[in-house]
Amino acid sequence: MKSPSWLAWLFCSLFIVSVGLVGNHLVPGSSDRGPVRVIAWDVSGYYLYLPAIFIHHDLKELRFHEQMLHDYAPTPDFQQAFQHPGSGHYVMKYSAGMAVQYLPFFLVAHALAAPLGYPADGFSPPYQIALLVASLLVAVLGLALVRRALLPRFGEWPTALTLLAIVLGTNYFNYTALGGAMTHNWLFTWYVVLLLLTPAFYERPTLGRALAIGATVGLMVLTRPSEILAALIPLLWGLRLAWPVVRERLAFWRQHAGLLLAAGLVGGAVLGIQPLYWHYVSGDWVVYSYQGQGFSWFHPHLIVGIFSFKSGWLLYSPILVVALVGFWALRRQQAAAFWPMLVFIGLFIYVTFAWDEWLYGGSLGQRAMVQSYAVLAWPFAAAHAWLLTRRPWLLAYIGFAALTCYYNLWLTYQAHGGMLVVGQMSRAYWWRILGHNSVPAEARLLLDTDYDFTGTPRNSRLLWQQDFETSDSGACGQPALKDKCSLLLDNDHPHSPEYTIAARSGQFKWVQGSALASSTEGEQPEGKMTQFVVRFCQGSRIVRERTVQFQRALQPNWPQELHFYIKAPHEEFDHITVVFLHYGQATVRFDDAQLTGFDD
Repeated sequence: MKSPSWLAWLFCSLFIVSVGLVGNHLVPGSSDRGPVRVIAWDVSGYYLYLPAIFIHHDLKELRFHEQMLHDYAPTPDFQQAFQHPGSGHYVMKYSAGMAVQYLPFFLVAHALAAPLGYPADGFSPPYQIALLVASLLVAVLGLALVRRALLPRFGEWPTALTLLAIVLGTNYFNYTALGGAMTHNWLFTWYVVLLLLTPAFYERPTLGRALAIGATVGLMVLTRPSEILAALIPLLWGLRLAWPVVRERLAFWRQHAGLLLAAGLVGGAVLGIQPLYWHYVSGDWVVYSYQGQGFSWFHPHLIVGIFSFKSGWLLYSPILVVALVGFWALRRQQAAAFWPMLVFIGLFIYVTFAWDEWLYGGSLGQRAMVQSYAVLAWPFAAAHAWLLTRRPWLLAYIGFAALTCYYNLWLTYQAHGGMLVVGQMSRAYWWRILGHNSVPAEARLLLDTDYDFTGTPRNSRLLWQQDFETSDSGACGQPALKDKCSLLLDNDHPHSPEYTIAARSGQFKWVQGSALASSTEGEQPEGKMTQFVVRFCQGSRIVRERTVQFQRALQPNWPQELHFYIKAPHEEFDHITVVFLHYGQATVRFDDAQLTGFDD
């Protein structure tokens, strides 16, 4: 009989591969979709180097990008590069590490595309399939290497439980099976390689191992510059907070200074690909390609990044709390790994959430943390080893793990065409959808208000009503949703009049807003939808504001009466204002708008 860890690896691998290959037909609404587009969004930016070099021979002007957008639409507009102000040439936004890793699979696809009857243009189905297959192979390899690293140190069952928990209980599953061509899946595997090479090097320092460590770290940094933190793992391995240990390490490096130099040189050579590219296209050796994006080193977004309903790391992968607690067990079981891993994880979390765009493009539970799970697998396995010797704790953990694994799979399902709106979640909407597979469309308005009233209103009173029939009520939309006129909002009529409502704090605890609405288009990207704006004001100062985007819940040209709730602020206010603002391209009509105050 095969070992538990081998069976766990096999199950996890088959699960990832099967969902990766047919997942487009398993998610909600998939029957309406075309083939999976692997080379899209960020992946298309990582990848663009390859068709530019090997097919179009145009790394500076990227003249093919308009045809690429027209034929394949990897992004709505050209976001993969920007024009350098000095040279006028295009510079890729993303560094070249992923293109280097994609290269063998790209070359196979390019050799097969024309014989199979597809355009050899870099984006036709053979190229898409090549990257999909490559990403799944990398995931399977990464898990196999995790097993290889953990098994001799922690044993069969801790290794098996760790593999199952990472795949079934965290967003690693989403970023291997359904988003595996992004950096995180590949970097995860490189971190595992580094964690195999490092202890092997200290057991027997050889030139080959030193060069492999240097090349691995260099490629990781070429993929994402912040992965420079990976160098801490080999540098700190086996260290403890004791001067004799530090002195012994310094002596070790004096003895093997040549190996350290060799590792640095090969890592620098790999990383040197990037400044060579920058100099070729722009004339500058260093180009900051993220332009307006950067880090807030003194104000990292730690609390929201880790715990927020919007996209909190541990809120969306709560089983990883066990891995973090497992550092205590790791110190006892694998002392050499404790300090390098603890220092690495602490700094990795800090750097990840110091980035100003801490949502990372609306990811499912902080995708930027996924590669660190290769490191967290060690304290995770240590925690499992500890739990397996304590039956009451183990039983409690099994229940917790089963619940969080179901939760993760539900999240993944809902993130692909379901109810989850990655990067825009609110506390009220999260609670409303949790554990459900469908909710009324009106619930999506909770993404804007973050207030959900489920009790019985008391002492209701009508604060304001507008039927938009009078000449001072904005443009008269026809056909009217009710009576003769509706409020019309479009590019020629970008806003309504502002309505002022007499109200003051203490008169009510809640406000219900409602309106009959219709739109020529349904939900659009956030910020490109027409807004119903309610403001509680004290004089000219806005005390609380809620902007509700009705298109979240509207079907095109299908009038609907929608409701939302806002909790009155505790802070003093002396009036409320209402205004309707048009954004985007849809034509939207409102009628019979109301505000009602009540107590709970």
